[in-house]
Amino acid sequence: MLTLVACQSPTPPKGVQPVTHFDASRYLGKWYEVARLENRFEQGLEQVTATYGKRSDGGISVLNRGYNPLKNKWNESEGKAYFTGATTTAALKVSFFGPFYGGYNVIKLDDNYQYALVSGPNRDYLWILSRTPTIPQTVKLDYLNTARMLGFNVDQLVWVKH
Repeated sequence: MLTLVACQSPTPPKGVQPVTHFDASRYLGKWYEVARLENRFEQGLEQVTATYGKRSDGGISVLNRGYNPLKNKWNESEGKAYFTGATTTAALKVSFFGPFYGGYNVIKLDDNYQYALVSGPNRDYLWILSRTPTIPQTVKLDYLNTARMLGFNVDQLVWVKH
């Protein structure tokens, strides 16, 4: 997911606030991409996951993986992310391409760190993530309503096959 926002601004879209009281250690691990606004980096990919880990320099390692059914192959990209301010606010900058960083903002997160709504630097980038390949209908509707209220075009979401 983070690949998409590289070379963009690391700040969240205007009017969108990252989660506060964020605990990065609870966010680490594997997440499944349930839905996304389509973008050129992930176009057509299925079974998309992101795995986050702790880096020795205090940052977060990122491994994005997705299957391209047309080419019958897996795509992977590795990157690194760093908080743009306090580590208790879920606003990060991520890089997959050398010195270029883009925004990654967790804008909704359940108390158990099972579901996340993530935006990039503008309203063209949005993801619904889950610790499992599917989410309950109640969570889906709640996250869609939040995204809609924040001005994201949820009617354009691609629901990822797993």
